[in-house]
Amino acid sequence: MYIRNHPRTMEILKIEDFIKQFHKKNENMTFTEFKNSGKVKIGEKMRPLKEYVLEKKIENQDLKLLFENIKTRDEYLTRFYNLSLRIQPDKIHINIPPMKRNHMNNNHETMFKNIIRNIHYKGILLETESGIENNPTYMKMLLDLYLRNIIDYKLLTPSAIFYMKSGRLGSVFSSYYFRASIMNPYLVYSINKSILHGTRIFTPTLGWSSYCYGFLECPEVVEYVGTDVIQDVCSKTEQLCKSHINRVKYDIFCKPSEDLLKTKSFIDKYKNHFDVVFFSPPYYKLELYKGGKQSTDRYNTYEEWLENYWLATIQLCHRVLEKGGRLCYILSDYGSQTTKNHFELLSDMNNITKKYFHLKNIQPMFNKNVNVTSHRDTNEKIMIFEKK
Repeated sequence: MYIRNHPRTMEILKIEDFIKQFHKKNENMTFTEFKNSGKVKIGEKMRPLKEYVLEKKIENQDLKLLFENIKTRDEYLTRFYNLSLRIQPDKIHINIPPMKRNHMNNNHETMFKNIIRNIHYKGILLETESGIENNPTYMKMLLDLYLRNIIDYKLLTPSAIFYMKSGRLGSVFSSYYFRASIMNPYLVYSINKSILHGTRIFTPTLGWSSYCYGFLECPEVVEYVGTDVIQDVCSKTEQLCKSHINRVKYDIFCKPSEDLLKTKSFIDKYKNHFDVVFFSPPYYKLELYKGGKQSTDRYNTYEEWLENYWLATIQLCHRVLEKGGRLCYILSDYGSQTTKNHFELLSDMNNITKKYFHLKNIQPMFNKNVNVTSHRDTNEKIMIFEKK
């Protein structure tokens, strides 16, 4: 992949442009001015900071720790950029052996995620919201703090103050990211090299371009076709395909997968065509994405979503796979401590899939870090099916 600042390839976020977003004019504010003008955000409500710290008995010396971070924000922002957004020249192409079967770990060689986080930083850090927690996104929290003197209440809890006293405010900030679960392109690469051995690939979602990135790093892949509903993701995935050093045949659609099933031109072109279909489907309302015809917006209930999104997508996968072709998706149950928010995704979705495919294998997958609350099983599974 060529990483160049060229309109026909990739626009890479530079550190100075990242930091600049968190600055404004006239930042010479005293601690007293900060305390008197600041607000505390609790859900959708706002409280004057001065009243809030009095009610919660927060000492001035503790509040000053947060104020000092605001004054020296560039130090934190630089560390964050270098860890999570900086693209290392030796971590552009995957030139290391793939992970082996039964040892797939999304947090192994995490620097390969950085190109994905960099080119999609707004979608991942600013726009993707939690569906089961009342948390602001990571960038929303920082923009409020650094530009508007609006403090999310979780930054002033006793545990947050404890971390600040220990010089670990970054650990407090980290609870706000990454709201969008990101698949490591190295994981995609490893699954194909060690398990799937695909050459003609279709993905019913684009996964923030990580699927394309991982598959195009496999020399045996000769064709990649994918679709998504977020226009920016579609455009940047197409740019990745254009700029990648391994030139392959590709086609990127910006359309819901369930609608492709009804698109005659697509079915006529790709019927029984691919040897691998791969994706990590949306986890119903766990993550709320911005833009496009999101399946959770189109269908009002979980049951409607299963019927109109998932069933149709599985039918599409069956239609475009060749006989003996492999369908692979990564999935987990998720939920919370309340029955209200618990969905049996793994069993419900697999039961639909088994109507069209033979289950061949289940592989464990570690540390994808899906943003969930307490639940009995957060480990995701790599489900591998074969077309009947």
